[in-house]
Amino acid sequence: MSSTAPSAIPGPQVLVIDDEPQIRRLLQLTLESAGYRVLAAEKGQEGLILAAQHRPALVVLDLGLPDLNGLEVLRRLREWSEVPVVVLSVQEAEADKIAALDSGADDYVTKPFNSGELLARLRVALRHAEKAPELPVVEIGHWVIDLAARRVTADGRDVSLTATEYSLLRLLVRHAGKVLTHRQLLRDVWGPNAEHQTHYLRVYLARLREKLERNPAAPELLVTEPGVGYRLVVPAK
Repeated sequence: MSSTAPSAIPGPQVLVIDDEPQIRRLLQLTLESAGYRVLAAEKGQEGLILAAQHRPALVVLDLGLPDLNGLEVLRRLREWSEVPVVVLSVQEAEADKIAALDSGADDYVTKPFNSGELLARLRVALRHAEKAPELPVVEIGHWVIDLAARRVTADGRDVSLTATEYSLLRLLVRHAGKVLTHRQLLRDVWGPNAEHQTHYLRVYLARLREKLERNPAAPELLVTEPGVGYRLVVPAK
């Protein structure tokens, strides 16, 4: 195998699965300089073995691997692990992004990438993974969402939401920091027969922004991923 041994730098361990030696080297330098420990593989099967052996905190996955398609690696990984996965790929088509996110990726970054943006995306993915999935009260930015009481406040004021608005917000809160595709949102809120009714999302996201965002025309928390879906941003504290 061509994997590298974990470095001695303390911090979360990141598994990089990419067949380009230059990219692996660049990622190793970038990640280690930010305090991560790095494990690397050039093939999908090798990456799956290392993931099982070392249980990394996060995986950076290329889609164009020599042995297994990156989506297949992602699907196999999701059979037994919820580790955050950030896809790093030259494939820029919306269909590729949607397929990766629907297969369980937490985020999607295209090559060539900006190191600062990539590190920020990794931090968000790790924060999302650290959150208890069923916290009864969640604070995000200027919002407080009491999931047990079904109560939402923004800047200390109670916000009245319809049942559908609340269901959509709750789904975004449960996956805060993660891109949710149109299909995922429509399926989970409106049911499998609504997977192509994207106008539902435009209408209800606009309503949520009007009720919750400080500036609905320039939303800070409920952001659009063009052509892919939506993300509830988790501000750094």
